[in-house]
Amino acid sequence: MAEAATVNLTSADRVLFPEDGITKGELFAYYRAVAPTIVPHLRDRPFTMKRYREGIDKPGFFQKQAPKGMPSWIKTRQFQTFPREGGSRLVDFPLVNDERALLWMVQMHCIDMNAWYSRVDKPHRPDFVLFDLDPPDDVGGFELAIEVARLIRELLEEIGLPGYVKTSGADGIHVVAPITRRSSFEQTYDFAERASRLLERRYPGKVTTEWLKKKRNGVLVDHRQNGWGKTIASVYSVRPKPGAPVSTPLRWDELARGLRPRDFGIDVALRRIEQHGDLFAPVLDDPRPLAPAAKALSALDG
Repeated sequence: MAEAATVNLTSADRVLFPEDGITKGELFAYYRAVAPTIVPHLRDRPFTMKRYREGIDKPGFFQKQAPKGMPSWIKTRQFQTFPREGGSRLVDFPLVNDERALLWMVQMHCIDMNAWYSRVDKPHRPDFVLFDLDPPDDVGGFELAIEVARLIRELLEEIGLPGYVKTSGADGIHVVAPITRRSSFEQTYDFAERASRLLERRYPGKVTTEWLKKKRNGVLVDHRQNGWGKTIASVYSVRPKPGAPVSTPLRWDELARGLRPRDFGIDVALRRIEQHGDLFAPVLDDPRPLAPAAKALSALDG
């Protein structure tokens, strides 16, 4: 007899966000509402489960291997991984290809939806370059990150790539440049590193590539996130932070002083989709070749 392709929510009243009283049932309802918009950004990407069984004030844990008992209607794909502790292993990654798979992840206490930059048919060919902005902790840090995001956009425009911006949902900003699936992760890493270091030279004190926090002076533009097997919290993901903020796409004219990433919660995200549609649709629909931009960047870089 075929397995029923349904998701039964249990423990709907379990509070996952203690400061806000937001329950598993409310998280489930959000993802059911946002499914038509978020699933295209997750589809066919190896998915890493990050589970918070006891809520966000208790430690969560990562799970790459599809768990035993996962429904057979959730597809998996196997890839070799290289754990930090050394060696390698084969992992069967789940794929969140439809609403049911998405809701099953919520049932398993996944709060944010973390997927690869590439898809299973071309796992070594990323869909985008990511500029991950980590602002300093001091007062005015996020305002400086807003300024740096705009500087990244200006540089991308200078070399012929569009950039799209979203709140990370935590305390930072993501700028994404969609690319055709012809470039390798080594090429996207090199491109992001050269772009970030060029900005660091152009705008010392505003932009830094320094990894050690105590040595930083400005906003970290982290090119290291562009690597094979890396994951990003998808656009429209709820993040495991007080207030249940959502990684929310913005128009560039909205990225202005006074903006606070924690202002974009579940209700705001759904309302914005209703008003604007998916502002990140071009990330899927309008990729550009990286090679001409990389050549233009090399010319600027001297």
